[in-house]
Amino acid sequence: MKWITKLFTSSIGKKLVMSLTGIFLILFLIVHLVGNLQLLSNDGGESFNIYAKFMTSNPLIKTVSYGLYLFIVLHTIQGIVLLLQNRSAKKSRYAVKTNQNASWASRNMGPLGIIIFVFIVIHMVQFWFKMKTGALDMVEYAGQDAVNDLYTPVYEAFKNIYFVIFYVVSMLVIAFHLNHGFQSAFQSLGLNHKKYTPFIKSLGKIYSILVPLGFAIIPVWFYFFK
Repeated sequence: MKWITKLFTSSIGKKLVMSLTGIFLILFLIVHLVGNLQLLSNDGGESFNIYAKFMTSNPLIKTVSYGLYLFIVLHTIQGIVLLLQNRSAKKSRYAVKTNQNASWASRNMGPLGIIIFVFIVIHMVQFWFKMKTGALDMVEYAGQDAVNDLYTPVYEAFKNIYFVIFYVVSMLVIAFHLNHGFQSAFQSLGLNHKKYTPFIKSLGKIYSILVPLGFAIIPVWFYFFK
């Protein structure tokens, strides 16, 4: 067990944790986006509320969600640790020189990650916490048991221009974070090959644009067209 502790407290181990948790969160964002796009359905929130009920009551999904919360915390902690280590390393000339050709996103992964973590906390308090504490009204649909009305607080939030701006800006920050983090996650796992790296980079760029854009469209659509 001692070697496991040494591994995950070493520089390589910390990057490994960042990579594995990052890939998990990348996959989660796709699933989350697919579910959230149901908000655009013109059914008064029925499909979204039923989806939310499934995501919070299915035993397998609930188990995975606990892992998600753990991975978010681990990813954030390891990111802060690496940020502090990198700042300390910048005191040497060598560290500064090796960082000169890095992209803006790669040089600011730590601050970007902290902003994203703040967004996640606010997002969960505003929606997830209300659902978990029973603070939402219940609604019934034909052929369905009563479910929490998560659609209404989402609708109200997305009718607030300040929250819409905050949400869209947060998606922009996530886009920058993903643009570097996508490729970095695979590179830290040793998947860095001249044959595959260009494809991973291209896929990462496409992902970092389309997924945050998909999330950003939702509040903008609500504000102007709902």
